[in-house]
Amino acid sequence: MDIQSIYELFLKNPIITTDSRNCPENSIFFALKGEKFNGNHFAEATIQQGCAFAFVDEEEYADGERIFYVKNTLETLQMLARLHRETLNPIIIGITGTNGKTTTKELTASVLKKNYNVHFTQGNLNNHIGVPLTLLQLKKEHPIAIIEMGANHPGEIKTLVDIARPNYGLITNVGKAHIEGFGSFDGVIKTKCELYDFLRDNNGTAFVNQNNEILISEIEKRKLNAIKYANPDSAKITSGSPFLSISWTSGETTTTNLIGKYNFENALAAYEIGMHFEVEEKDILEALREYTPTNNRSQLKVTSKNELIIDAYNANPTSMKAALDNFFMIEKKDKCVILGDMKELGSESAIEHQKIADILSGEKLKNLILIGECFAQTHCPAAQKLDDINALKKYLTDQPINGQLILIKGSNSMKLAECVELL
Repeated sequence: MDIQSIYELFLKNPIITTDSRNCPENSIFFALKGEKFNGNHFAEATIQQGCAFAFVDEEEYADGERIFYVKNTLETLQMLARLHRETLNPIIIGITGTNGKTTTKELTASVLKKNYNVHFTQGNLNNHIGVPLTLLQLKKEHPIAIIEMGANHPGEIKTLVDIARPNYGLITNVGKAHIEGFGSFDGVIKTKCELYDFLRDNNGTAFVNQNNEILISEIEKRKLNAIKYANPDSAKITSGSPFLSISWTSGETTTTNLIGKYNFENALAAYEIGMHFEVEEKDILEALREYTPTNNRSQLKVTSKNELIIDAYNANPTSMKAALDNFFMIEKKDKCVILGDMKELGSESAIEHQKIADILSGEKLKNLILIGECFAQTHCPAAQKLDDINALKKYLTDQPINGQLILIKGSNSMKLAECVELL
């Protein structure tokens, strides 16, 4: 079956699922494969559970009536998403970066929703599967879509921009993350800038932080159309303890629900995009005030026992240092830090974890708890070192923490968000 025929089938059944446990009526199932699963095995079951059709890439599972064979289901899904994007042709804003891309996406969506019916990436569906699924949820009534793009190896952003074909792009920053996959920091820069390459080749426009020398250099090297933001005279931080507060040249002051001064540049990006798309400044500032994070990123949670700063979705050396710097600036007598390993740092892992340990060694904390194999190898005499989340849960059960301001940060795979219920 060719892609146009598949698209016509999709228009009549516009719900796509890749999860055999989630089979809405009249949906289409794409059987994807991974290291530990093979969706082809469940194609027939999805039809029985409610799917109208299924696509497989192993011929033995196709019946030619409701289950169709294609050479590669993932590539077919991606082609279908690109065709749908091109057919509807909304304005696409692509956002990537080492840190802050999800928060920037969320803030930008909050701003643009003041004027537009905006479609945007939900959660972290920002990879080679998530981006196509996001695009396939586009409707005719969406004039603008914000597509978040993540990467942990070279060429991944190129794959995503070839599918989403953004008109505008934003790289929040480049830092040391997923070094194991990228090979080096230069590999990180090159991969993130695959977004710039696409914009250059397709007459697109980039939003760029004018204070980021690396990104400005990459923009100039490509002679790329660019809209600069973060002019030092346009806005200033008035507080970051604990919530970020910004004063603007208009005289307005905006207090956000975001923890940390490191979110300042994310807010400025959303502001600039809003201004470009002619959202009134009062509405932009209202949107920035209204947005409340709920995704374990820069999130403040007050419990009956403690105040928690939960930033447990992701961690790399750049974001870890920024979170600690901001945490230490907050005036609070009793503080606790709970950190989990930073994953995918490759040969730089030991050095980067020790740098964090050195920062911690210079601070007075009521409690300092480090979780994981990497932190276990560091020299940090004041720290209580634990193996994993289960050991942390036992520790917090046996030795409850009360009346403290607690920073919780680590890579998502460390599962630190699970300890919140004990704090």
